[in-house]
Amino acid sequence: MDEQTATATRSGTGPLDGLVVADFSRILAGPYATMLLADLGADVIKVESPRGDDTRTWMPPVRDGVSTYYLGINRNKRSIALDLKDPDDLADAQALARRADVMIENFRPGGLERFGLDHATVSADNPGLVYASITGFGAGEGASLPGYDLMVQGISGLMSLTGSPDGPAYRAGISVFDVMAGMHATIGILSALHNRATTGLGDRIEVNLLSSALSGLVNHSSAVVAGGVVPHRMGNAHPSLFPYEPLPTADGEIIVIAGNDGQFATLCEVLGLPDLVDDPRFASNQDRTANRAELEPLLVEVLRTRTSSEWFDAFRAAGLPGGPVNTVAEGVAFATELGLDPVVEVGEGGDAIPSIRNPITLTATTPTYRRRPPEIGEHTDEIRAWLRAGDAAGDERGDR
Repeated sequence: MDEQTATATRSGTGPLDGLVVADFSRILAGPYATMLLADLGADVIKVESPRGDDTRTWMPPVRDGVSTYYLGINRNKRSIALDLKDPDDLADAQALARRADVMIENFRPGGLERFGLDHATVSADNPGLVYASITGFGAGEGASLPGYDLMVQGISGLMSLTGSPDGPAYRAGISVFDVMAGMHATIGILSALHNRATTGLGDRIEVNLLSSALSGLVNHSSAVVAGGVVPHRMGNAHPSLFPYEPLPTADGEIIVIAGNDGQFATLCEVLGLPDLVDDPRFASNQDRTANRAELEPLLVEVLRTRTSSEWFDAFRAAGLPGGPVNTVAEGVAFATELGLDPVVEVGEGGDAIPSIRNPITLTATTPTYRRRPPEIGEHTDEIRAWLRAGDAAGDERGDR
C-alpha cells in the first residue's frame, strides 16, 4: 500500500481504524450513524452535492456562520462534493462505492439505481460491501413517502402520547426516530461487519423510521399488540407506575420516582410520611397506580415545603431516583459536575469546536475527535487522488 493510500484509509485510531465508509446519506439518521462509526476510527467520506447537506442551512443557531445542527452530527468526516448527474463525478462516486467497506444511503427506494449505486450493482463489483439503506417507510408500499421524523412521530402514534390529556398532541423535543434509526443502522452495520470477518461476504441492511419508531415505543406498542390496549396522552404521568413524574415543589418541579416497593418506602421516609408504607391503598405499585389520585396530593403537600434543589439533595443522600427538570445547558453543566466530561474539542488550534462526547467508553481503545465537521467538498482533491491511485494500481478496493 503506497503512502498516499495509507494516509487516506488509516486516519486516527480506534476499533474501526482502516474501515472506509462511503456516506451517501444526509440530514440526520445517516449522518448520526456515520459519526458514531467515525468516532470509533472509521474513515468516513461524506458525499455531498455541490449544494451541501441540507442541515448546513438549518439555522439558527450558528457558530461562526455554520449551523450548529450540521456541526453536531458531522465531525471526524471528510467531504467530497459530487454532482451525480455529471459523468466524471458519477465515476468517482462509483469508484468510491467499489473501494468502500461500508456504504450508507438514505435516498428514496430505487433512487440510486439510475446512477449505478444501488446495492445490486455495487455489490456485484464489491461483494464484501456492507450496504445500509435508511428510509422513512420501507421499500414497499411506503417507498414514495418522504422520510421526515415529524411525519413518523405523528404516523407512529408517538404524538398521541405526548402532551396533556386534554390538550393537543406534541412532537418530541428532538428528532427522536431519526436518532433511533441511526443507532439501529449502526448496530446492523457492525453486525454485518462481524459476519463478514467470518464469511468474507457483505450484506444488505435496511432500516426505516417507522419500524424504528414502533420498536422504540416499547411498552406502548406492546400494549397494543399484546394487550389490545390503545395508550393515550397522560401528560407526564406513566401508565404503569406511580409516582414516576415531575411533581411541584416550593420553587418549581422535581421528578419523583418509585419504581418498586423498596423505593416507595425510601421516598416515604425522606418525605416524613412513614404511615403511607402500610396503607393498603399504596401497598404495591399496582395499588399506587390505581390510586394515584389519592396518593399524589399527599406527596405534593410535603414536596411544596422545600425547593427542588433541597429535595434533590435529600433524594441523592437516600439513594432515591429523581431530579430537577433542567434546561439543556443545565444538563450539560450537571454532567460536567459528575466528571463525565460531556464536552470535547474537535480539531486543533483556532479551528477546534466544542462538541458533545461520544457516549461509548471502551477500555482497550477510545473514541477520538480528529476532524472538525468539514466544509462542502473540503477534501475533494485528496479523495480523488486516493481513488485514482487505487485505479492506477489495478486494485479498485485498495489494500486495507
